[in-house]
Amino acid sequence: MSSKKPVVIYGVTGYTGRLVAEYLREYRTPFIAAGRDAKRIREVLDKVPGIENAEYDIVEVEHTTAALTELFSGAKVVCNMVGPFMKYGPEAVEAAYAAGCHYTDTNGEQNWMMWCEEHWGAKYAERQLLLSPGIAQMYTTGEIAANLCLETPGLDTLDILVLWRGFPTYASTQTIFSILTADFFYLEQNQYVQWAPTARAEYIVPGQHEVAMALPWGGTAHPVWFKNDPRVANVKAMGGVFDRTVMEGVVQITSVVEEQIKKMPKAEQEKALSDMAASLQAGMPPRENQRINTSVDSVHASGPLGRVHCVIHGTCNYKQTGLMQAYAAYHLLQAPPKRYGFASGCQAFGHRELLGVLQSFGLASKPIMTHH
Repeated sequence: MSSKKPVVIYGVTGYTGRLVAEYLREYRTPFIAAGRDAKRIREVLDKVPGIENAEYDIVEVEHTTAALTELFSGAKVVCNMVGPFMKYGPEAVEAAYAAGCHYTDTNGEQNWMMWCEEHWGAKYAERQLLLSPGIAQMYTTGEIAANLCLETPGLDTLDILVLWRGFPTYASTQTIFSILTADFFYLEQNQYVQWAPTARAEYIVPGQHEVAMALPWGGTAHPVWFKNDPRVANVKAMGGVFDRTVMEGVVQITSVVEEQIKKMPKAEQEKALSDMAASLQAGMPPRENQRINTSVDSVHASGPLGRVHCVIHGTCNYKQTGLMQAYAAYHLLQAPPKRYGFASGCQAFGHRELLGVLQSFGLASKPIMTHH
């Protein structure tokens, strides 16, 4: 088994999977590129910049717990890119556990995070393994900003905004639609409180005069990560894209889901949502452009007598995701995480460490901190 590459990227042919491969190459970390179709994996990897210098094997695998357990056995870290995760994730989490591997993924599905914590958190902890779903720009960069605020003691409330300039990938769009039928929650006095399905708000965006529309975006990961943080009692997070017409489209779709799709049987719901998602985004979007695909993560943290605001301007959200996934694997091959079992990126690796990684690759600005 010693010849086995230590990291498995499962779902390498997707948009994010190939970026993880690219950054594992930069960290000189050998990996297994796994998915359903070896020919397709080879075609995709041949287009990854600099891949000729990477050390990797290509493995075709069925999406079953047994086949994945066999594939993961002998490796150390599984980076799972196969979503929507509520639909395809359980097999991969079970297989990683059975193979004794740390597990990370790039999900943005609140219900999946809760499921992982409830079903596998304690089991992973017992085996001194990390279960870290959701290491991705979408919420980890905002989590870094929140933790920078929380370095000031006495703050217990987080008001979080994340906005992206650009359009989600095919898989992200499928995921966004798949969570529209789920219940989603914010945190109030350390209890989960359900959002209204049609919740939306106008947000003041740091660095511009125009306001932007944001939605609860499935509830986000933040209420789940901070629920067991004694510093934090209240968390509300909203997100969206800068393009208002896209956001108005999502609002319309949400009302269609409420009025029509939620009344359908489960299997029909899935198909209807998947078709709607494909009509919006069917192809592979272009590789991100540093000048166009920017992100803003803004966190207002407050307590009875204190206020701190942190803004991180970033670029290329999917590259941020690929980089953080690769760094997580690179870290875990050399040192244990700060916490075993269910843990966020910041809880497992440290918020200042992750910020340093993003800055060292030029993907995040120096945080703008304001203390009131």
